[in-house]
Amino acid sequence: MSVQKLAVIGGGQMGRALVGGIVASEGISAAQIVLVEPDAASRQWWTDNHPSVSFAELASAIAECDAALLAVKPNILLEVIDEVRSAWEDKLVISIAAGISLDDLSHGLGHSKVARVMPNTPSLVRQGASGYCCGSDVSAEDRTWIQSVLESVGLAVEVAETQMDAVTGLSGSGPAYVCIIIEALADGGVLAGLPRPLALKLATQTVLGTATMIAETQRHPGELKDAVASPGGTTIEAISVLEQNGIRGALIEAVAASAERSQEMGEDD
Repeated sequence: MSVQKLAVIGGGQMGRALVGGIVASEGISAAQIVLVEPDAASRQWWTDNHPSVSFAELASAIAECDAALLAVKPNILLEVIDEVRSAWEDKLVISIAAGISLDDLSHGLGHSKVARVMPNTPSLVRQGASGYCCGSDVSAEDRTWIQSVLESVGLAVEVAETQMDAVTGLSGSGPAYVCIIIEALADGGVLAGLPRPLALKLATQTVLGTATMIAETQRHPGELKDAVASPGGTTIEAISVLEQNGIRGALIEAVAASAERSQEMGEDD
């Protein structure tokens, strides 16, 4: 399909990240976007950063667009859908709300031309990681369009709906974990004697460089870790401290907890 106008319902952080990346990659122009956002400060952000974006009330935005991106909080998503229930007919609807199932979305919309997407905030710099699944009325052409839009802001993978909570726990929430890791590494550099700006710069580049190396070489992280852990050396000493403090278990449990919370959010509805 060729989307001529996209309604974006909700202009918060996730909507900004995803739409900002798409616009930057020229997947969709800002002039093709109609935003529904009640918050004045958020509308001002969009005006300042994407002045070609237009604003409308929910019903009129849906009426004039052929696809919609639902970027509102999960706890109000179904209420938003129900507010203009008859307006969704024949519209491709993409939801980025954690935990809201395709069945719930289809029931609210009155059709199954719907996709669930879990993007993440690095989409803003076109380095995102998105998982998505589609309802039964989503055509092959629709899938191709969704894939291309998401790939314009990073990696995109179609998964079974049963895997969406796991995607949420890993890549959806993952940028927060990585930010904590970078901040902690920088703190360690300060403790060891580095000025904070330099410590943060080195920590950030170390994480970026390592991730790039893994992605480009396709070598297992354990192999790359072993390659720099010389017998009796500084790295293996540091790894020993990390293991004693349970870094692996903490990260594994963080992903699992986020995935579980995603599932609970869907059940709450």
